[in-house]
Amino acid sequence: MPPTILTFGCRLNAAESAVMGARAGEAGLGDAVLVNTCAVTGEAVRQARQAIRKARREHPDKSIVVSGCAAQIDPKMFAAMPEVDLVLGNAEKLSAEAYRGLALPRLAGTASSSPHWGEGGCERSEQPGEGAGFEISPSPGRLRGRPLPQGERTEPCHVVAAVPSVDGDGVDCRVKPGNDDRREAPGANPLPQGGEDFGLAATEQKVRVSDIFAVKENAPHLLNGYLLPMDRAGEEAGKHVRSFVEVQNGCDHRCTFCIIPYGRGNSRSVPMGAVVEAVRGLVARGTREVALTGVDITSYGADLPGAPRLGRLVRAILRHVPELPRLRISSIDSVEADSDLLAAITEEERLMPHLHLSLQAGDDMILKRMKRRHSRADAIRFCDEVRRLRPDIVLGADLIAGFPTESDAMFEETLALVADCGLSLLHVFPFSAREGTPAARMPQVPRPIVQERAKVLREAGTRALRQRLAAEIGAIREVLVEKPGFGRSAHYLPVTLDLSGDQSAAGAIVSARIVGAGDDALVAEAIQEAA
Repeated sequence: MPPTILTFGCRLNAAESAVMGARAGEAGLGDAVLVNTCAVTGEAVRQARQAIRKARREHPDKSIVVSGCAAQIDPKMFAAMPEVDLVLGNAEKLSAEAYRGLALPRLAGTASSSPHWGEGGCERSEQPGEGAGFEISPSPGRLRGRPLPQGERTEPCHVVAAVPSVDGDGVDCRVKPGNDDRREAPGANPLPQGGEDFGLAATEQKVRVSDIFAVKENAPHLLNGYLLPMDRAGEEAGKHVRSFVEVQNGCDHRCTFCIIPYGRGNSRSVPMGAVVEAVRGLVARGTREVALTGVDITSYGADLPGAPRLGRLVRAILRHVPELPRLRISSIDSVEADSDLLAAITEEERLMPHLHLSLQAGDDMILKRMKRRHSRADAIRFCDEVRRLRPDIVLGADLIAGFPTESDAMFEETLALVADCGLSLLHVFPFSAREGTPAARMPQVPRPIVQERAKVLREAGTRALRQRLAAEIGAIREVLVEKPGFGRSAHYLPVTLDLSGDQSAAGAIVSARIVGAGDDALVAEAIQEAA
């Protein structure tokens, strides 16, 4: 029986969940619940804790393993939950060894008592911080772990979200010795040293979380890529219609609102050859579209020999895997977009005409206080340029509502950015103060105002999407079928359509005429046989 997997947050987390399931299975932990958490907002953490409690009620006899960014940053909090049997860091969750030692099945009715381990039988104390024999996380308000070496790039981070800038505007984006921004991560508190058992015998600890800042390379499991089955029907047919391939992890930037670098560590890239081989292997197994993912993918290559940029990687994939029908890139930081990437957007038809941008705000003062590296004018200029290069491109963006000190006038600048940049697909986040970040110490906007501004932004996003959908009527688009009756166009717009025969199979690419538009999806009619 495969593990039950609950995934929160970004595409990278969704990709890694597939690996977690495989590694847990290799360790003999198939009948378990794996919870892959997100730390972007406090709400994401709350939802993960709620899901853990629900999972225990629904699966009283299964072990629950918690990992992801929230678990990396604050393992003590999850270890203190009586429902949780094991907490893994972001590095550990991708290793089969980390799952070993947890005996199954968990005895029914023991959800509030100690978990059942292999021989050795360490009981968990109900008191936070006890049971593993060491302090798991720091005192409130102080982040701990390994700071970046002086001189390393530490520009603002971008966070991918789903289910997440230039110096010329006067912002000093470097992290300096003694600066409060140079705080260390709670999850990075290193455990006692001692080999593969993470410093303690595998049967004697509940928390297996190491220093994420000590990770220097991406793991070899990336050679196999990540699969994201669209639905059970596609899975049974052996089809993995769309797949994610991680090309980068971690972030060297330090946006004042962002906790993610402390969950992911510093930026590190997968060598181009390994990425190309991963993509080639996925296509051989039925993948029709690959999405390149990571935490800050436009920083790709800075740590590799020769410092290849993301655009060069995109070109290499398309050149060396000609059998790949569609390549997509996930969220990017527009200020880091290199000339090769812009050229690929212009010239490569198999690179999908859709970009998601990490913009966050539309007011220059707020952008400075966020430690972003772009100005409002930079964002508009970039959107105008990519639309000139590829006129039919669809643009989306992450936007934060109610950042500390944001006035009504500042918010109006962000709201206006939706139209000024021609954005159609928005991810809107009400600002969430993350303990230990500089933004959490800034004057906060009252919560009702934050929620109201987020609502206004989402409504603007809905109008923009409907406008884009209406503009598609009459166009002929190539639709990748994800499941019977549903697919996505090259622009990443959802499409409903009636199909029959081979055209209805997951993985078919159908030429279709757009004949209508609903509130959140296009309606199309197929006009030729499946590709």
